[in-house]
Amino acid sequence: MNVTLDACVLYPAPIRDLLLNLADLNLFRPKWSEKIHEEWISNLLRNRTDLHRSQLERTMKLMEEAFPDANVKRFEKIIQPLSLPDEKDRHILAVAIKSKSEFIVTFNLKDFPNELLLPFNVEAIHPDEFVCNLLDLKEMMVNLAFNNHLNSLRNPPTSKKELLATLKMLGMIKSTQRINSSN
Repeated sequence: MNVTLDACVLYPAPIRDLLLNLADLNLFRPKWSEKIHEEWISNLLRNRTDLHRSQLERTMKLMEEAFPDANVKRFEKIIQPLSLPDEKDRHILAVAIKSKSEFIVTFNLKDFPNELLLPFNVEAIHPDEFVCNLLDLKEMMVNLAFNNHLNSLRNPPTSKKELLATLKMLGMIKSTQRINSSN
């Protein structure tokens, strides 16, 4: 299944990395655009003066290499007629439509009312709910993705408890409880 990732779920590295580890195990196919990349990178640079654009562009390049079919192009013509509460979010819906995504994973559910997405067969879903749904379908695979994510954190090393606490603090409340109890 194709899933469009909003900039707000790519912005926090722990959530981005968990989602990409899930995608790496073929639990879904991530979709984004250069504009979505620019949005999360710009917001991160604005809020984290300790980071440099080159670091984040390296992350983006690694994402592109890991998922060469993820970057959606030529969706701009779809944007104009779309209607959302925040016009600046129309490009995300256009990416979802162009890529035939089933979901837009976002924290900003109010900006993507499902009644406006329904005609395009797209549903907005919170990342916590998205991961819980994957747990319902493929619990062992989600746990493997979580462990892959955990094992990749070497500088500094992070414990399972610390990673779960970080994800919980970022809004992944139900999924972290379920991962903790099943992993």
